[in-house]
Amino acid sequence: MRVGVEVGGTFTDLVAIEDGRVRVAKVPSVPAHPDEGAMASLVAGEIDLASVEDLVHGSTVATNAILERKGAPVALLTTRGFRDVLFLPRHNRTQIYDLFYRKPAQVLARRDILEIDERMTARGEVVEALDEAATGAQLAEFLGSGEYKSVAICLLNGYAEPRHERQLAALVAQQFPDLTITCSADVTREFREYERTSTTTLAAYVQPVIDSYLRRFETQLGEQKFDGRFSIMQSNGGRLPVAGMSRNAITSLFSGPAAGVMGAVRQAGLSGHGNLITLDMGGTSTDVCLVADGKPNLSGETEVDGLPIRTPVLDIVTVGAGGGSICWQDDGGMLRVGPESAGADPGPACYGRGGDRPAITDAHMLRGTIRAEAFLGGKMDVDAKASSAVFKTLSDNLDMSPEEAADSAVRVADANIVGAIQLGSTERGRDPRDYVLVPFGGAGPLHAARVAEELDISTILIPPNAGVLSAYGLLASDYLQYETMTRRIPLGGGGGEGGGDAAAEVKALFAELQARATASFRDLGIEANLHFTYSLDMRFIGQAFEITVDVDGAALPDLSADDLLNLFNEAHNRVFSFGESGLHRAEIVSFRLGASAPPDVIPALNEGIGDAVQRGKTKIFDQGERRDCLLLSRAAIAADAGGVSGPALVEDGTSTIFVPHGWSAAVDAQDNILLKWKD
Repeated sequence: MRVGVEVGGTFTDLVAIEDGRVRVAKVPSVPAHPDEGAMASLVAGEIDLASVEDLVHGSTVATNAILERKGAPVALLTTRGFRDVLFLPRHNRTQIYDLFYRKPAQVLARRDILEIDERMTARGEVVEALDEAATGAQLAEFLGSGEYKSVAICLLNGYAEPRHERQLAALVAQQFPDLTITCSADVTREFREYERTSTTTLAAYVQPVIDSYLRRFETQLGEQKFDGRFSIMQSNGGRLPVAGMSRNAITSLFSGPAAGVMGAVRQAGLSGHGNLITLDMGGTSTDVCLVADGKPNLSGETEVDGLPIRTPVLDIVTVGAGGGSICWQDDGGMLRVGPESAGADPGPACYGRGGDRPAITDAHMLRGTIRAEAFLGGKMDVDAKASSAVFKTLSDNLDMSPEEAADSAVRVADANIVGAIQLGSTERGRDPRDYVLVPFGGAGPLHAARVAEELDISTILIPPNAGVLSAYGLLASDYLQYETMTRRIPLGGGGGEGGGDAAAEVKALFAELQARATASFRDLGIEANLHFTYSLDMRFIGQAFEITVDVDGAALPDLSADDLLNLFNEAHNRVFSFGESGLHRAEIVSFRLGASAPPDVIPALNEGIGDAVQRGKTKIFDQGERRDCLLLSRAAIAADAGGVSGPALVEDGTSTIFVPHGWSAAVDAQDNILLKWKD
């Protein structure tokens, strides 16, 4: 048996697959104690942990620790003269018209930072050696109070040469063996002092929290005789054995959204689709990711609560448009949706847990696009009257009926999602019409068709059990780790300056990163043949930002500087509509190598799925009109070789699929529902 458990903001999802039989469970999350929700999902799924061979877990523990400022007390050790780096961030303001704007609050105070006498150049040459005796005395005084549980070490130019960071870590470990120690060289080997210091500090801040959570969870699993493989999902779209999280817990920040993308890639790929736009709409937010040729876009940086984190993550755009997103009026009287969410506690009003403001799930209850008796396959009691009651005040203020207000709120949420997709596609040189939309999460299939209409997308693929696809994505993901390094290398066109030497240096640095990744996997007990991907962050000399350029591994041995320049020009032209003009020279800034190994088995989601063939009729309120609508089970569509024409509601146990007028729905050989727009 293989089990995936994904803790979301509203629900905790489980997918268990054994001998081709699929078992799913969905239980309310417990935000204060996410491991309780995870264990509850195992109980709901009737999982015998003694028979589980592979357990993969994803959670929001690291993210919540930063958002709620509940990480461990952390101290930062940095080079003398750079104590205030965190408090002198970039000059950009996210709210330029807010007269009361304040910079994002850091997770430590200035008094928590100790300056160390040492200095390296950007080339890794020693300017001032680290005096271990003097530094040891500094550490004894600074850390001797016992108020810190974690230490972050981020020295100037430590990315180029980590020798002093290693020495400093050894001194701390010798004097204070109980402290968690995080070096920037183990977190990110890329330049930009503010981002690197922020990333290292946040990694140290969440590491004890993650360690404690995983120890507690492992103890509970052990008490139920679990002795299989235990892996944790990362933000980069891959998993690592739990031991890997003890080195760099910051990689687990967005494990849930990343798992959903990988599940979509796997399931859509079985049907021959590689160009995808994934739409993960859960209870708290909607996450959108563009996938080209079966590979999700990767970003080198993200942020949480305004704080930058420099680590490879799937390039996911998030908007506050989930099932629990609050519907409200702004000061100008306009109807808005999100970003505030009712979450798991209290949740939408229809959950009956004290929610007293209208949410998108309540809106669907009023529209009839979610039926109370079929919510979560009929396993969860919901109150449609409560949804109507909380929309009454909003609808009166808008001079609408409750149904009209609910329908308008859903359309606003659709517009928010369209904007997120355009941000991740059109604004980055990609045409959404060239992609298949893959919605999942509890609410994604309800909104997909209307979103696709706005973007002129003609094909939608909805995986089976779409409401728990993120949990399946945990099982479908490879073991994955990234190694990064900053090294500035100029490129000359036409075999000029930087020509052959640049290409040789690129190959040598990638070989170094490859050896480092291989050794890391070996330490984690993964001896499988590794697959490597190669990419470069490049720019014109003088630019303050870079773009990512992928390098074909098969072409790497024969790569020339001109080839690198051509790859950069193609990528730059796609994004900005211009490339090399002869006036500007390009340069490589950073190297990124991905090393992956597939799990022993990737179970199929499409096997063993079946439900009763049910057909009926219902009424819905959609786009300002009350409409007659077919009501179907997924098995009913599968049984109809000709497909079904909308309007129709297809209930799938973990989600509801809305097929509007003008769309048709059919089930393919992989049990995916394909929605097609009729021209």
